[in-house]
Amino acid sequence: MARPELTLSLQFADPRHRDQLPRHKVARWIRAALEAPAEITVRVVDAEEARALNSEYRGRDYATNVLTFDYSHEPLVVADLIICAPVVADEARDQKLALEAHYAHLLVHGTLHAQGYDHEAEDDAETMEARESAIVMALGFADPYRRDTRS
Repeated sequence: MARPELTLSLQFADPRHRDQLPRHKVARWIRAALEAPAEITVRVVDAEEARALNSEYRGRDYATNVLTFDYSHEPLVVADLIICAPVVADEARDQKLALEAHYAHLLVHGTLHAQGYDHEAEDDAETMEARESAIVMALGFADPYRRDTRS
């Protein structure tokens, strides 16, 4: 089955993170989660920028791993995904995950949010987590919600 078309803008606040997120991998991970054509910008930021955005838009005064700003779901998904590189690296280290696997999971997670998936209500969380797990495992990584299967 052909994946929906993706127009991807990949931005790095700190160019040192480019090696960890090659464009072809980022595009592959996002496309795996897409259900409709999309225009997505991925911006990889430092903790200061992530904290400022999380505080301004969500009222939470800390840097988080991924923020999704979704502007349109149909017929074209339009979104910005903000990835905080230091938080992702810390989480991967603390959870004993391969950094690439954690980035893939968070980009899938953000892409699902961009399409209207949510995890605030328990039923929605189960649906979203099941979808995430299936996509991440199809990409060749361990189930992100099963600690005993992580590498």
